[in-house]
Amino acid sequence: MKPYRSMLFVPGHKGAWADKGVASGADALILDLEDSVPAAEKIEARGIVAATIDRLTAEGVRPDLWVRANPEISGLLGGDLEAIVRPGLAGLFLAKVFTAEEIVRLDAVLSHIEQREGIEVGTVQLIVSFETAVSMAHCEDIAGASPRVASLLGATGPNADVGRELGFEFTPGGLETLYLRSRIILAAKANGLHHPVTGVWQDIKDLDGARRFCLDNRQLGYRGLVAIHPSHVAIANEVFSPSPETVDYCRRMIVAFREAEAAGSAAVDFEGQHVDLAHVKTAEGVIALSDAVSANA
Repeated sequence: MKPYRSMLFVPGHKGAWADKGVASGADALILDLEDSVPAAEKIEARGIVAATIDRLTAEGVRPDLWVRANPEISGLLGGDLEAIVRPGLAGLFLAKVFTAEEIVRLDAVLSHIEQREGIEVGTVQLIVSFETAVSMAHCEDIAGASPRVASLLGATGPNADVGRELGFEFTPGGLETLYLRSRIILAAKANGLHHPVTGVWQDIKDLDGARRFCLDNRQLGYRGLVAIHPSHVAIANEVFSPSPETVDYCRRMIVAFREAEAAGSAAVDFEGQHVDLAHVKTAEGVIALSDAVSANA
C-alpha cells in the first residue's frame, strides 16, 4: 500500500463533500457507506459513491479513493460491492470484521467482480479495522488471510464500537489500548504489512491533542492517520512525514558508515553515537519512506 500519511472519511451520501476532502490535502479519501450514512439513505448512497469515484477518477485527483462498505453482518455488503467496485477504487476499508474466513469470502467475491468488470484481479485492496473482540483476538490470522490485505487499524477512540465491545475507558494517553495497538502492529509487520494506520481522533477542536495522538502512535509504529475532519489532515501529513532534519541526519550517517566500511571498519562513531550496519539499514528505511511520501504527495 502507498504510504498514506492521512486518510480522510467523507460521508458517502454527500457527494459534494468529496471535493472538500480533495482540498484538505489528504493522501486518500474514504467514501463512507457505513456509520456516517443514515439507514434510510444507505441504498441511495451507493449510487452517489459510485458516481463520485467516476467523477474524481476522470478529473485525475491526487488522493486515492477508498470506500468503507457496510459490514457483512449488516446484510448490505453484497449490494455495496456490486455498486462501487469499479476502475478508480483503490480499496475497501472494512468495518466490524470478525474472522479470517470473512476476508477469504470477500476475496473470492471481489475477484469475481473484478473479472466481470475487466479490472485486474487483486486491484481492490483491503484495510481491516479491528472493532470486535473476536477480530482482535485473531488479528494475526486476519492480517494473513489474503494478499489483498494492505493495512490494519484498530483499538482507539472513545465511546465507539471497540470501546463498547471491550469495556475500556478511553484516555488520550492510550494506556488502556497499548497492548491492542501493539499487537496490531506486530500482526501487520509479521505479515509484511509495513504501513499500519491509526485512528480516529474524535475531538475535532483539540488540534494539540490530535498532534499528540499522531506522535504517540508514530512512536509505536503506525505510519498514518485515519481522520474524521479536514482540520486533522495537515497535522497528520506533518507528523507522519520524516522531517528534513531527520532525513539529512540519516544521509550523513550512511556516508560516514560507508567511509568507515571502505577503510575496513564495521562500525563508526557518528556524532557521538555507535553506528553499525543495522543502524544504516534503519536510516535507509527512513530515506525510502521520505522518498515514497514525496512521490505520493
